Amino acid sequence: MAAIPPVCDFDLLAPDFALLGTDGKTYAFSDVAGENGTLVMFICNHCPYVLAVLDRIIRDAKDLQALGVGVVAISSNDAGAYPQDGPDKMADMAAEMHFPFPYLHDESQDVAHAYGAVCTPDFFGYNADGKLQYRGRLDASRKEAGPCDLRRDLYEAMKQIAETGLGPRDQIPSMGCSIKWRM
Repeated sequence: MAAIPPVCDFDLLAPDFALLGTDGKTYAFSDVAGENGTLVMFICNHCPYVLAVLDRIIRDAKDLQALGVGVVAISSNDAGAYPQDGPDKMADMAAEMHFPFPYLHDESQDVAHAYGAVCTPDFFGYNADGKLQYRGRLDASRKEAGPCDLRRDLYEAMKQIAETGLGPRDQIPSMGCSIKWRM
C-alpha cells in the first residue's frame, strides 16, 4: 500500500543515531553530516518505488556530495518479515550499485520512529545546523520512473539549502511503500 509522508516540519532538529552500516562501521548523524547540509533517506531493497528511481537517487547523492551535502540511506523495514531488506542483502545491493553513501540498518526501527519516517523512499533534508528544511519527493516519478527530464525536486531543494540554509516553502511529499513495522 502506498504511503505519503506529512509536510516538512521546518527547523526540527535531526535526531541522532548510532547504526551499523553495510561496511561494518557504526555511523552517527555527525559522521554523515556535510558542511552545507545533510540528506537522510529511508529506503529499502524491495520497494518498487525505490527500485524505479535508485539510479536517480545515486546520481543526486553524488551531485549533492559535490556541493558539500552529506548523504546517508537507512533501511528500517522488518527484516524478519522481509529478509530481502536485511543486512546481508543490503550489503549486496550497496556493493552492486556502488552506493556513494553509507547504507545503514535500523534493526530496532527506533530511528525511523524518531524521524517520523513513513515510507520508502522518504527524504529528510537538513541544513548545516541540522535543522529540517525539506521533506519532499525525489521527482515526479511514482512506482515507475518518469521521463529523464523531470525536475529534480530533491536535488534542487538540497542545492538551495546548501547555498542559503533554507529549503523551499512549497514541497510535494514523497510517495512510496509504507515502512514494514514489526508487530
